Parts: sequence; C-alpha cells; structure tokens
Amino acid sequence: MGRFDDGDMSGLVDTAVRYDLAESTGPSLRLDELDAPALSTRLVELMLGYGGSRGDEELRSLIGAESGVGASDVLVTAGASAAMFLTALVAAGPGGRVVCATPSFPPGRTVPKALGSEVVEVALRFDDRYRLDVAAVAAALTPETGLVSLASPQNPSGIRIADDDLRTLLAEIEQRAPRAVVLVDETYRHTTLGAAVPPSVAGMSPRIVTCSSLSKSHGAAGLRIGWLTATDPDLVEQLRRAKFATLICSSTPDELAATEILRNSAAVLAPRRVALATALATLTEWAGRHAELVDFLPPDGGALCCLRLRADTIDDAAVARFPAALAERDARVAPGHWFGESDRVFRLGFGHLPAELFGPALDRLGDALHAIAPERVPHR
Repeated sequence: MGRFDDGDMSGLVDTAVRYDLAESTGPSLRLDELDAPALSTRLVELMLGYGGSRGDEELRSLIGAESGVGASDVLVTAGASAAMFLTALVAAGPGGRVVCATPSFPPGRTVPKALGSEVVEVALRFDDRYRLDVAAVAAALTPETGLVSLASPQNPSGIRIADDDLRTLLAEIEQRAPRAVVLVDETYRHTTLGAAVPPSVAGMSPRIVTCSSLSKSHGAAGLRIGWLTATDPDLVEQLRRAKFATLICSSTPDELAATEILRNSAAVLAPRRVALATALATLTEWAGRHAELVDFLPPDGGALCCLRLRADTIDDAAVARFPAALAERDARVAPGHWFGESDRVFRLGFGHLPAELFGPALDRLGDALHAIAPERVPHR
C-alpha cells in the first residue's frame, strides 16, 4: 500500500506561529473586497445539490478565455493539488513511471509515489538558478514514462521555465516518451513582480496539462478551487472520469464565489502585486545586509523564493540547529527537504504576512542566523 508523506508540511495549516515565513500564499482575500453586491444573495439562494463533474460552465469559460483554450478544455478541481492527483492517476498510476524536476511542490513527487508509480527525480541546481535542465530531464525519459512533472514559476523558488526550453523538451519527449503527459503547474503564473502576466502554455501541445488555482495569486486558498486544462479531448475525458470516480464534483458555493473572483480578477490582483513588490524590495535589502550568511535567489514570479545558508560561514551542525533557533523566536521558514532539496536551502514566503509583521519577521530570521553562525560574523 502506498503511503502519503507530507514531510511535516501539514504544520503550515495546523500549527500557527506569529512570524510565519514558510507560507507560500499572497495576502488572503475577503469576499467583501469584491465589487459583487449580488453575491451574498446568490449564495443564500443557491441549491446545494451536486454540481456537474466538469465544473460550472461560466467558471470554466472564464478560466479557458484567460488560458487561451476553450471551456471544454477546462476541468474544475478541488485546488491545484487535486488536479495534480488526477493527472498522476490517469497518466501514470500504479506501476507507471514519472519524471519530476526537483525541487518541487511536494505532491508532484509524493502523490505519484503513494499511487504506486516509480518517480525519477531530476535535481535542478541552486547555482544554476534552478533553470530547467532539458538534457537531464530528457536523459531520464524512457518509452515507459507516463508523466513529466514541471512547474512555472516553480515552487519553492519562483523561477519560470523559458518557453523555448519547454518546446525543446517537448520535442525530446516526442522521440523518447511518446505516450507521456507533461504537467505544468502554473499556480503562480498570475503572481507577477512588476511584469505582465505571461501567457499560459496550455495551448502549446496536446500532451500538456496545466494546473492552477485561486489559492496563491488571488489569496483564496479557503475556497479550494483549482483547475486543469488539456486540449486533447480523450485526455480531458479520462481526467473527468477520474474526478467523478474520486471527487464527484466540486463545491457549488465555492464555484460561485470563484466565478465572482475571476470576474473581478484585475481588481483582486492589483493591490496584491503592489504589496508583493514592496515586500520583495524589503527582502532584497535584508538579503544584501546578510550576504555573509545567506545566498539569495531572486524569483521571476510568485510570493516565494529560495535562500541558501552559506557553507563558508554556516557548517552542517549549525544547519541542523537552524529550525530550533527559529522556533525560539516564534518564526519558521520552509525547509529544503519538503521540496527534495538539502536543508541548507529554505523557502521564504514574502506575501503571507502583513507589512507590519514582515519586517519584524525578517529581523527574527536574522537573529536566528546569527545565533547559529560563528561570532566573527557581524550582526547588521
């Protein structure tokens, strides 16, 4: 029997700390922020029966229009995690073979393993800015590969995949793994940092499945609404049947609220982008002052990034003391082992905390670093 191992990630939602730098969402949305006065009336009058297995038609139309595909190419799911589960189940499943670029959002690895798939991890490098290593991924492919799992921007680093790299990889997959599905997690695509939202890769190839949700960019994780896209009709139907067999349908109240959020998407995203840009500037300045202790990898997008404890100033024993030093200060970051990386690397979320707590949280992170570092490193 497969086992699900979240690597202690469930603590993010089950255990609170005041200075939480581990969380990867942007600022949480309140429904009263929407300019949708009829929403409360529609929710009160909503019949709480089953919804359709594909999801609400208007919601799918909004998703499809923004993603460059048709509503029939969209399947609404319970968050992007459910989309990843359904794709792994259909494309690989027990005995199947999955190639996953790491570091990655844990379900990209743990869900296929729990389903009984063989998971081959292709490690990308911090020193290469976690850019997709097309040659390494291609070398891991075989004719038995059923799923290739990628993300853009990536969780935990916020680094995007270049379109040309993805096209090159697709050509390799055509030759080496002709039945493989390519999952591209686009959950952070709308979390831009001063740039325009890049187009979805949903229409790039019939073998591509994309997934996303309202959890990260829009700050509506509590709705548990996500989606996947696929332009191969047979694949969409397989995914729909898998959804019906496991979930039946999505929550109809959640779908109604999600529709209103996407109708108002520009207004929802605008203030969050301003807040993220301000927080990233604060973090960049902090990282510059602590450059003797950490290497900072600026993200391309998303509300998260990776930092690395420098080996020339923080030894392995000090790395092991780091979580306790943070806990003593009511703070935490996301350790590398959650994502298939060394714990010398950690993810830092800069969108979750309000501005009045983010600076103090970084101060506590700095204090924890100096608590484990040699005394010769000055505290700045």
